[in-house]
Amino acid sequence: MGEHRRFVSAIVADTVGSGLFMPITLLYFLKVTDLTLVQIGSALSLSALLTMPAAFVIGTLVDRFGGRRMMLVGNIVQAVGMLAYLWVEALWPVALATVLLNLGRQAFWGSFGNVVTAITKPGERELWFGFLQALRNLGYAAGGVLAGIALQVDTVAAFKAVVIANAATFVIAFVLLLDVPDHRSVVAPSATDGDGEAAPPTGGWGVVLRDRAYLRLVLGQLGFVLGIMVLNFALPVYAAETLALPGWLVGAIFTLNTVMVGLGQGLMVRWMTGRVRARMMALAQVFFIVGYLTFVLAGLLPVWLAVAAMLVGAVIYTSGELAGGPVFSATAAEAAPDHLRGRYLGLVQLVWAIGGTVTPVAYTWLLAHGTYTIWAVLGAVAIVGAAFVLTLPKVLPTSGERVTAG
Repeated sequence: MGEHRRFVSAIVADTVGSGLFMPITLLYFLKVTDLTLVQIGSALSLSALLTMPAAFVIGTLVDRFGGRRMMLVGNIVQAVGMLAYLWVEALWPVALATVLLNLGRQAFWGSFGNVVTAITKPGERELWFGFLQALRNLGYAAGGVLAGIALQVDTVAAFKAVVIANAATFVIAFVLLLDVPDHRSVVAPSATDGDGEAAPPTGGWGVVLRDRAYLRLVLGQLGFVLGIMVLNFALPVYAAETLALPGWLVGAIFTLNTVMVGLGQGLMVRWMTGRVRARMMALAQVFFIVGYLTFVLAGLLPVWLAVAAMLVGAVIYTSGELAGGPVFSATAAEAAPDHLRGRYLGLVQLVWAIGGTVTPVAYTWLLAHGTYTIWAVLGAVAIVGAAFVLTLPKVLPTSGERVTAG
């Protein structure tokens, strides 16, 4: 970690704070407002839709002003949005405060890949992306444990204390990032103006959207994102409602996922070292498929065997996250030209935003149309996704390179 200690510490601070609030988001608004669950969900979905196009603006700003500066802006905006939650009482104020929070989050995480790429060297990026993903999960886990205290106390004051603590972590991350060097992309020396100074980088979103090879990578990543969203938007309902398994199982699956990513990500990267990136992307989908089949099997077994099958399936499914996460991140970062990396990775950020917006509705609809319908559909998506990413090296050489660990 060495010279990047403050950057890493800022990521930890941000994720601990997010882990504090994420588990109680819906419960917070139920506690401090008179809104129904449907109204709260509508406000959150509306804010997600309103901020989705921001990925294009943020990508442009990252290229112009640098990733670190946009991360700083993101922290402040998130802090303001979070503090606004202390005074919301109706649907529109909830939606508007969440718009602020989402914009800050997009600015922060939309700049994240650019900064990681700038502070690391080729050959060590899978290891760094994996390491930081592990830290993020451990941060979420630590925040989740602290959130449990607020849930146990179960008072308005306790819930608002979580909001204040989360806002404080954004400020702490801001302070830590102030001392992080402002790494910027280097413009090709051939590009100069009349005075011999480096000219502004050429190109824009038109260049990005015409890059068919990169768009294929983004499409492949969408298939991966659809699998990742299963943990949040399909497994809890499937386990607790569809199969009527014990309520503690949902928490156990989340804990298992968090621990595996937190402690196993580095091991997975080292195991993948020397293997072709595109094949590891496909392997992630294979893990998802086997996990889905195990979840189907759970529906055919008695309760306690079903619980065991769900836990085994969660281990296999999480292995897909471990395999795909750092490889997709490193490939997306390295395949983008330096001076347009903010826009290119903004497109990747948009894919995550689309996944987070579409999957809650799509997955709940599939779950309502048969016990195993969702797994049949997701299995087909994963099979197509695996076959698709295996074709990437033909058009995107970066995806055909081998995984490295420094």
